[in-house]
Amino acid sequence: MATPLQLPMASSIHSTSTRTRVRVFNKNTLCSAAKIPIPPINPKDPFLSKLASVAAKSPESSVSYNEHRPRRPPPDLPSLLLHGRIVYIGMPLVPAVTELVIAELMYLQWMDPKEPIYLYINSTGTTRDDGETVGMETEGFAIYDAMMQLKNEIHTVAVGAAIGHACLLLASGTNGKRFMMPHAKAMIQQPRVPSSGLMPASDVLIRAKEVITNRDTLVELLAKHTGNSKETVAQVMRRPYYMDSMKAKEFGVIDKILWRGQEQIMADVAAPEEWDKNAGIKV
Repeated sequence: MATPLQLPMASSIHSTSTRTRVRVFNKNTLCSAAKIPIPPINPKDPFLSKLASVAAKSPESSVSYNEHRPRRPPPDLPSLLLHGRIVYIGMPLVPAVTELVIAELMYLQWMDPKEPIYLYINSTGTTRDDGETVGMETEGFAIYDAMMQLKNEIHTVAVGAAIGHACLLLASGTNGKRFMMPHAKAMIQQPRVPSSGLMPASDVLIRAKEVITNRDTLVELLAKHTGNSKETVAQVMRRPYYMDSMKAKEFGVIDKILWRGQEQIMADVAAPEEWDKNAGIKV
């Protein structure tokens, strides 16, 4: 009688394959854990001697990511501008701007009363570009008075707009050192009356008289620094009087139009090595 064909059950197949995988895994684990002897390094190998000489000449930082980092911390922008003796007015003349500008002017005079100060101007004065009053007229006069008290030469440079009291600051620079970029604009106008709100009529009248006084002072100072008569300045200021660089030069607001590379408009800035030294970095 023939012996019936016996097929292996699924459970036995699974058990066999599992044991096989376990054995293979254990074999790999044992191989990786085995201590394979490493041959000793031949000190006379020419490749190794060459590699050692290259490593000795390479800087220590080349073995890490430090070689891609700058040697010095970058200076913050205000410090760099002050080091170049630059005072930049890039906002309307509100109290915070006036305080900062006067403080920088006094600091630069204290640092060196003989070196010139470079005043860059891109400001709409005591108003915004839409004509709204944002600062008192005294803000512009405060910066002007501070400039007049300095012993340093002040080189003024218009780099965008010099409107209202900002135009007065541009014109009040040292004679022969008042510059304007070719496409900058200047404008003089009468002071504006701030919003009176719910003020009594008597207070509005007082404020109006103060604005007239400020206008007369502005006319007098512009006439002084531009070489024009008070009547001429008062006449052109009846309406906003815009000037491009050529017209500003003709009117006496500036002395020169600043073409590329024509004048030095900042002091020499320290070399990178000096920044390293001041920061306590040894290169």
